[in-house]
Amino acid sequence: MSDVSRASRPVSNPLLSLREHGQSVWLDFMRRGLVTSGELARLIAEDGVAGVTSNPTIFEKAIDSGEDYAAPIAALREQALSTKKIYERLALDDIRAAADLLRPVYERSGGSDGFANLEVSPELAGDTAGTITEARALWTALERPNVMVKVPGTPAGVPAVRALVAEGINVNITLLFSRETYRQVALAYLDGLEARVAAGLPVDRLASVASFFVSRIDTAVDALLEKKAKEAPPAEKSKIEGLIGKTAIANARLAYEIYEDVFSASRFARLARRGARVQRVLWASTSTKSPRYRDVRYVEELIGPDTVNTMTPETLAAFRDHGRVRDTLQTDLPGARETLNALEAVGISLASVTEDLVDEGVRKFAQSLERLLRAIERR
Repeated sequence: MSDVSRASRPVSNPLLSLREHGQSVWLDFMRRGLVTSGELARLIAEDGVAGVTSNPTIFEKAIDSGEDYAAPIAALREQALSTKKIYERLALDDIRAAADLLRPVYERSGGSDGFANLEVSPELAGDTAGTITEARALWTALERPNVMVKVPGTPAGVPAVRALVAEGINVNITLLFSRETYRQVALAYLDGLEARVAAGLPVDRLASVASFFVSRIDTAVDALLEKKAKEAPPAEKSKIEGLIGKTAIANARLAYEIYEDVFSASRFARLARRGARVQRVLWASTSTKSPRYRDVRYVEELIGPDTVNTMTPETLAAFRDHGRVRDTLQTDLPGARETLNALEAVGISLASVTEDLVDEGVRKFAQSLERLLRAIERR
């Protein structure tokens, strides 16, 4: 993996400094060679990488390129497995291997970090019962305490989160764009913890993160703002253009305000006395999509306690090279509210944008799964 190689190393590594501000670094990338080449071990040792996330798009690119999977696919074909079962076996093996490398991180952190993540099928995004069944099966098959099962934050996914947490399964809730949906997810986590306590079951080793997506919001909103600016009278144009590039960070900072509200309240305090952990906010989609923005802006502007930033290899390398570390997450909350109010005032509904982004995210993951299965068939 040349994009995360160690050809040159700065004296001070900003990635390691993030830990001093309460933020963990996870890698938003997975392929077999990441483990077998020793690259993941180096990232853990040298950059403080404390987790690995995956999704159907990541596995599609991994399996459809290079030769990492040619021999394993051929061997599994001889067992007369279906194409989907072959994918599941490949993914399970990769996540187990990553989890084993991350196990020392998990132990050193007391179970707070060191997780490898595997997602349920995007085909189940609208199926609560199906999501629960598949998540349970993945958890059982992985057989590791330091894995998380990813569940989409759809209307069907939220009750699945409640049920899975109650069963003691570590859950990563993904595709969160809306602050209201994030609140529902955080409360579903508390519901699941309370169900375990009521049943006399332990909660002290259970972990969860809520994956709140960032840059995709600016991509969507900026396009709408640019269109409006072109059509606006001169008196309105500058006001509209002044909002470009501000929505995603404002939305994320106000989501974190919800986190503080939920996990500082007496309801969670009762659970914390039994050893329950907070459900950390994980910043996802933090690579910069537009060349007009600094390539590490979605890392630099969202640094704060009890958070995770899951970075692509490119963003990880960029932040290692020139990232600036300081507490930024809880700054200028009045400005964040003002930005989102101004967005509504110019006629853009963030609620509609986030709803569309969830639908688009589910659709893209489903398409990636289809392409992935075709790639396995070709091999």
